Amino acid sequence: MKIVAISDTHTFEGDLGMLPEGDVLIHAGDLLRGGTLEELEPVAAWLRAQPHPHKIVVAGNHDGCFLTQRSQALRLLGEQIIYLQDSGVEIQGVRFWGSPWQPTYNDWAFNLARGRPLAAKWALIPPETDVLITHCPPEGIGDEGEMPERAGCADLRARVSAVRPALHLFGHIHQDGGAWYEEGICYANVSTWEGERGATIFELMGSIDAFGFPLLGPPSAGFRYRNGSLRALGVSVPRRGRP
Repeated sequence: MKIVAISDTHTFEGDLGMLPEGDVLIHAGDLLRGGTLEELEPVAAWLRAQPHPHKIVVAGNHDGCFLTQRSQALRLLGEQIIYLQDSGVEIQGVRFWGSPWQPTYNDWAFNLARGRPLAAKWALIPPETDVLITHCPPEGIGDEGEMPERAGCADLRARVSAVRPALHLFGHIHQDGGAWYEEGICYANVSTWEGERGATIFELMGSIDAFGFPLLGPPSAGFRYRNGSLRALGVSVPRRGRP
């Protein structure tokens, strides 16, 4: 399975040009700028026009219509696009879970206080998740922005460490795109920063019990790949057996 991942397009999706081919197209949030249905309509049309057989969307803090006008927003997306909000889907035996929440930031959508409110959302992530999609980064990984403090969520980091998905995709922090391999988990900030960077490609190869990626570097703790012209990245990710 080839995954093509983007986020933080903010209505500049057209600047990405032709996306790479793949089986699943994932948008990890911030499709919009002001979060209106009027903005969403052309973005949804663009998503539907992409050739990928499966398309998954998770909302971000700029996508307020998914919070305040959810039914209308889902109608605009159409049945071809899978919207995940504390929910999951299985595609070709791979289990995806998506969640849009983030630590409170200004007066944007999907804000929750750090601590119990956010931890309760992360607790919903099933232990059998293979690919986790959040808009928010985990604390300490892909979360260095303009402010001196880290923007990621510590409770999300703890839950990911407990669930141990093969792949955790997120965005939100435009300045810190890239990928990190730690403790057998591949973390990736797939922000395309309004078309400044291209999509990131992941290839899940082999059986459901052994995911892998085209290898670009040693699969050792702390391996990191920065977003750049070369978009595929690779680590070997062993998977636990299935019941």
